[in-house]
Amino acid sequence: MKYLGWFLKGVAMGAANVIPGVSGGTIAFVTGIYERFINALKSIDFIAIKLLFSFKIKGLFERIDAVFLFFIFFGVGLSILSLANILEWSFLHYETLTLAFFFGLILASILGVGRQITSWSLKVLVVLFMGVAVAVFIAFLPPAESSTSIWYMLLCGVVAVCSMILPGLSGSYILLLMGNYLVVLQAISNLDLPILIPLGLGCVAGLAIFSRLLSYLFANFKDLTISILTGFVVGSLLIIWPWKETHYQQITEEKVKAVGYDWQLPTLDTEFVMALGLMVIGFFLVYGMEKVAVSKNA
Repeated sequence: MKYLGWFLKGVAMGAANVIPGVSGGTIAFVTGIYERFINALKSIDFIAIKLLFSFKIKGLFERIDAVFLFFIFFGVGLSILSLANILEWSFLHYETLTLAFFFGLILASILGVGRQITSWSLKVLVVLFMGVAVAVFIAFLPPAESSTSIWYMLLCGVVAVCSMILPGLSGSYILLLMGNYLVVLQAISNLDLPILIPLGLGCVAGLAIFSRLLSYLFANFKDLTISILTGFVVGSLLIIWPWKETHYQQITEEKVKAVGYDWQLPTLDTEFVMALGLMVIGFFLVYGMEKVAVSKNA
């Protein structure tokens, strides 16, 4: 059953890539696997490589938590190839209703995650509001001009992969703000190695450095770390707010990408009632699962 749970959480992480303002890190965070996920990524190091080339497969699997990572990434990959397309279609045709459901999910999850903070203090509250402020600031940033220089592509790789594992920040949205989302998409389609190689090196470097940093922070400053990550997720609710006009950029004949928003207050109509209902369903779906999990642990 736990393997199925890991797989489904991976599916949710993959699907999150098509949800504006939501990252795979957000899903990992609110489903309770974030710290383990970061520690597993951190363990992929020179010792793991040495075990691999020494053919000590059992020791390698234990070190990198291979079974856990396999089911997570299997779910992520399968989701991107299948479920993500369905979600993308629902956003294009029923954006307000879809966002309302996810708004309820994330809102309930924030309350659950916040309860993991063992000791509230002024420092924890300040860090929480700092996280909110950073996420809101990023939501209002206009896209930058694109650049294909090696150093800028390295930076794009570092920033994008960090934001993908950081709750509340979408990697694709960060690339869009840096002006290189379309550049990267075209490079992948055309296998443009002069762009993909520095981008990939940046991703590897960012993953290696940032996963270790997060693991250290969880081990030594857990309350503060959970607080600022919770702040990031709270701030990202601004982008998930259902009642807004989304401006899209045409990527291909079939693909579009959100590039900006005009936030609005809801209009009291049938769609509002449906959206509110889906928001409540999403909220109590997560709230109910948390209650079941707490009662089982008790």
